Amino acid sequence: MNRAVTIAALAVPAALAGCSSAGVLSITNDSGLAVDVSTGDERLPIDPYGGVALFDYGCTPGDVTLTFSDDTVVSVPGPVCPPDEIRIASASHVTVVTADA
Repeated sequence: MNRAVTIAALAVPAALAGCSSAGVLSITNDSGLAVDVSTGDERLPIDPYGGVALFDYGCTPGDVTLTFSDDTVVSVPGPVCPPDEIRIASASHVTVVTADA
């Protein structure tokens, strides 16, 4: 079964101006499923209970797409900018945690 889900950010940055500088964009996967992450310009496989950190990375060019190993697809509204973090608890619970949250 292929499900599509859109997840809202936990907190919205006050301005996109902060997205212009490079930093570390972290993505953690605390689910029991492997996830392929597409930031728009990077494609990253993340193992169950794993994570990645993109160093010297600016904002994603747009939405971030998560494709789980059970074919569930989740869209995280973008851009997502460092030092914010995408936290995956499950296919139905993905949050963007902002640095000031």
